[in-house]
Amino acid sequence: MTYTEGMLREGALKGKTILVTGGGTGLGKSMGTYFSELGANLIITSRKLDVLEQTAKEISDQTGNPVLPLACDVREYEQVEKAIADSKARFGHIDVLLNNAAGNFISPTERLSHRAFDTVVDIVLKGSYNFTLALGKDWIADKHPGNILSIVTTYAWTGSGYVVPSACAKAGVLAMTRSLAVEWAHYGIRANAIAPGPFPTKGAWDRLLPGGLKEKFDPANKVPVGRVGVHQELANLAAYLVSDYSAYVNGEVVTIDGGEWLKGAGEMNQLDQVPEELWDAMEMSRKGGSKLKMMWAYLNGMRKMKFGK
Repeated sequence: MTYTEGMLREGALKGKTILVTGGGTGLGKSMGTYFSELGANLIITSRKLDVLEQTAKEISDQTGNPVLPLACDVREYEQVEKAIADSKARFGHIDVLLNNAAGNFISPTERLSHRAFDTVVDIVLKGSYNFTLALGKDWIADKHPGNILSIVTTYAWTGSGYVVPSACAKAGVLAMTRSLAVEWAHYGIRANAIAPGPFPTKGAWDRLLPGGLKEKFDPANKVPVGRVGVHQELANLAAYLVSDYSAYVNGEVVTIDGGEWLKGAGEMNQLDQVPEELWDAMEMSRKGGSKLKMMWAYLNGMRKMKFGK
């Protein structure tokens, strides 16, 4: 079962101005589109202005609400400050920051150069704290309440091989989220995070898993509900967390992954690959059943595991 409809009432974000980093493509675009559908003024940033302008036109034509595209390298604090100033010049204020900009490499860590490591950490962690710090200072100075939502990942708390720079960076963003949720709450600033499981975006997944690797390592096989996520499902959750409906949610990280990380965490969860015949053989062994029937069940089970039939 999938759910592809919007969750919140019409106009639920009307009057709010939301800035989405990495908002020109992928999940950022999907979340931003739904925010705009709900009435928000939308600001989208990335380094590629041409992509942003095209996305801004698409969203605005679809929703009828204003979308401001701003070229900004999240790694450069001065560019971040300018993006905030330009946003305020257009809309008067910013109410919500969505830290979505990201980069990643799937690689054995020893194959990465220090520059590759820097690239991921700088975009994910430095980019997030640049925008969070700059906009937080602005909110506090203006006595304006704010809402920070950051996109992390479940391996921010478990760690993961082959994506070590991303794991380090996302863990830092999560720590920042939880810390500021306490420190800045008295200013009227909330901070939360979402840890998505697999939500395929063509560009990112083609780069991370080129060629036949997408089929060989199909992420749906790791998800207990048997499928990957639909963008609208993530957009619904994000819209709730940036809205006033979630006013009492602060310092939380919400996982939306169909149970993927729990399956990976459980020591015996991979036993779902054991065929019924092998379970039969093990049960017969425990109960002292016929050795011939037990052997037959065992051989059938091993054949299924090897050949899939």
